Amino acid sequence: MSFSIRVAHLYGDLMNTYGDIGNILVLQFYAKQIGVTVTSKVVSLEEDFQADAYDFAVFGGGQDFEQSIVAKDLQTKKKELIKFIEQNKPLVAVCGGYQMLGKYYVDAEGRKLPGISAMNHYTEQQHEHRFIGDILIKNAATGQEYHGFENHQGVTYLGKNEHPLGKVLKGYGNNGTDGTEGAVYKNTTGTYFHGPIMARNGNFAVHMMFQALETKYPDTDFTEMKNQVQISGY
Repeated sequence: MSFSIRVAHLYGDLMNTYGDIGNILVLQFYAKQIGVTVTSKVVSLEEDFQADAYDFAVFGGGQDFEQSIVAKDLQTKKKELIKFIEQNKPLVAVCGGYQMLGKYYVDAEGRKLPGISAMNHYTEQQHEHRFIGDILIKNAATGQEYHGFENHQGVTYLGKNEHPLGKVLKGYGNNGTDGTEGAVYKNTTGTYFHGPIMARNGNFAVHMMFQALETKYPDTDFTEMKNQVQISGY
């Protein structure tokens, strides 16, 4: 039996400031090890997103101007994106993408822009300050540590039915006060990790890959394939 993963790169032409396309390239790297085919398509402005057409999604970060344009267009994809997330299909959202999946975010100019409320976090504005630098977190569920780089003015607070991707060991995380970084809801992960996160953390990349496979092929036992993967990086 052959296996495949169809990836939607949400606004990959606009929201790729820190090379978030690298998350897809890394997914392809690990999938190739176990004979899984990964195809990807950029889904951008004025283009339909259909939940049933994809098995995995990546939503990167961008500059304030691009984010304001994307935030408006994203509302047209709201219904299908929520359907995708509620079907337990994995989505990795970074920085601006992470913020837009929540209730709202306040940008650098103080404008309150609506998210799509697919998740229950919200993001406020810092004044004349940014969280910049290397970050290290520990995932409570798996015990794994994830390394990354953060650069964000927004401060994010988690809501109902969300738990953090990890506890901050070094750096600022979501808001610099409560020790959390990122948000997880079902198989969707939001994070401030640039880098991109899956390139620097092979353990996370492989975890997300098998989330996609197990969701798409629920009657398949992937234990043997998991043992075949050789993880690179940290």
